[in-house]
Amino acid sequence: MKQVAFIGLGNMGGPMAKNLLAAGWSVAAFDLSQAALDDVTVAGAHGAKSAAEACESCDVVISMLPAGKHVKSVMMGSDGLFSRLPADTLVLDASTIDTADARELHTAAREHLIAFMDTPVSGGVAAAQAGTLAFMCGGASEAFARAVSVLEAMGNREKIFHAGGDGAGQVAKAANNMLLAIQMIGTCEALALGAANGLDPAIQSEIMKASSGNNWPLQVYNPWPGVMPTAPASNDYRPGFMVDLMAKDLGLATSLAEQSSVAATFGHQALSIYQALQADGLGLEDFSIVMKQFNGE
Repeated sequence: MKQVAFIGLGNMGGPMAKNLLAAGWSVAAFDLSQAALDDVTVAGAHGAKSAAEACESCDVVISMLPAGKHVKSVMMGSDGLFSRLPADTLVLDASTIDTADARELHTAAREHLIAFMDTPVSGGVAAAQAGTLAFMCGGASEAFARAVSVLEAMGNREKIFHAGGDGAGQVAKAANNMLLAIQMIGTCEALALGAANGLDPAIQSEIMKASSGNNWPLQVYNPWPGVMPTAPASNDYRPGFMVDLMAKDLGLATSLAEQSSVAATFGHQALSIYQALQADGLGLEDFSIVMKQFNGE
């Protein structure tokens, strides 16, 4: 049985580690939160006292951490995992981080002959729990071929993509989530416009789903309360995908756009809207709570 070291067991990492266990992988896990670590050890993982201990005798390392600074502190430097792991160990970073940080990690990994890929995910907590995540992978094609079997334990094969070289996964993730935010805001505006003029939001949603305005929020994440019972909007906007995380991702996307001389006008406007929600104390709510800006709540 091959062994995976899993570093970072938050709302996404915990369910991902459990799905690896369910698929038959041996998992050694580490997190600074004892409660998070206990949760996966109850499911069958070995709870390590450090990231280094988790990686002893591992075949694959997966990290799911909040930001690039956290990933670099774990992986790089004289005490980092890159300097401890055997050559050709496969390391997959599923965190959503700055593209420049991802490329720096690739460079550092090559210096230690480590097979590194940036593999950010899409689908949120629900997909992490269900094992249906999408993976956007950046790095060498040889590393991607090795990564597929472990990623399949946490996502659907048809949603595991080799986006390109160093940092390409992070570029794809930034572009995707910028588009998602724009779609969500536009969907909220359209539903509010219809409701203000007498349309039932549920009927209007079906009309748009059958028309050229169809999009992912309408299909699976309707922001109008009561239209879709399983959506966060129908559960008091409990996440889901938090406003804070969307603001973070929009910051990464707009920063990348500026570095690339891309205007990203709507991306910047979306960032301003989500930063305003943060300022209103709504950072821990689901990102579809932007609906409240348009329906008068």
